[in-house]
Amino acid sequence: MIRYALRCDRSHDFESWFQSSAAYDQQVKRKLVTCPICGSAKVDKAIMAPRIVGKKGRGRATPPLEPTATMTAPEAAQSAPTSLLMAQERELRAKLKELRDHIVKNADNVGERFATEARAMHYGDKEHRPIYGEASPDEAKSLIDEGIEVSPLPTLPEDRN
Repeated sequence: MIRYALRCDRSHDFESWFQSSAAYDQQVKRKLVTCPICGSAKVDKAIMAPRIVGKKGRGRATPPLEPTATMTAPEAAQSAPTSLLMAQERELRAKLKELRDHIVKNADNVGERFATEARAMHYGDKEHRPIYGEASPDEAKSLIDEGIEVSPLPTLPEDRN
């Protein structure tokens, strides 16, 4: 999975996850990537800082920048999280949870048979129905390569506990 920082033509910044850079390119071409703030489908990648992780992949090796007494007011404002961004993150998480709950409620969990079931429906061997389940990254890539549209269910930090 790849996380991209994105910006729409109205200068709204947001992030989104994609299976690969090719998946991003395909979704942008089909106008499936839209700004969550204004709905614009004119979206480009924004400049991103690389994520650096510490030992054994736990946490960041360098802590995020915190405002200090030596910073100017504009620098401190840029480094401190804003309540608007925190509100947007809470709203996004609530929408992702709502999406997950809807899928779990309205689709059949086929577990590890996901790839087999998705192929059977795609090729007409089984009747189409909403399903979800488990697939390895290689299985998911293979499904996508065959033209079968699949998407990962969003997992939120509170789901992992």
